[in-house]
Amino acid sequence: MSTAPTLNGQVVGQAHYATRALLERAVAPLGVTFGQALTLNVLAAGAIERTGLVHRITSTLKVDEPAAHTLITQLVDADLAQVDDRTPTGAGQPRVWLTDTGHTVQGRISDAVAGITARLYADIPADETSTAARVLTLVTQRANAELAAMPAGPGVAATLGQK
Repeated sequence: MSTAPTLNGQVVGQAHYATRALLERAVAPLGVTFGQALTLNVLAAGAIERTGLVHRITSTLKVDEPAAHTLITQLVDADLAQVDDRTPTGAGQPRVWLTDTGHTVQGRISDAVAGITARLYADIPADETSTAARVLTLVTQRANAELAAMPAGPGVAATLGQK
């Protein structure tokens, strides 16, 4: 008889990275990275001020602001998003939104996520997935609170030894 694994960061991380690998492989033919896919999903809800989008990217992916701006630039360069840089000073921040091509690619990403989710969670009872979601949401909130209380460290690229 095997014992259930202990819920800890390693178990959560393994689930995250395995699921992320599936998504990365699913979106690679679209020419989109994981970070770009997450950014497109944010933009699918509608136009957002660039500063708000940068905050969503940094808080979700745990990257620094330059990395978030790079993601936005990559999406604009690929004609998946558009930025209104003509916003007059004092009249609000430039807004970012999906182009028609961006909507098409994001729809394909959404379909891929739905398929992965259906396969991975197919036979897990709803009460168990609900409990897991509540626990992981609480753990995420606590980790984010600890991160917010810490001084800023090196960016992800520096941590990974990249330039």
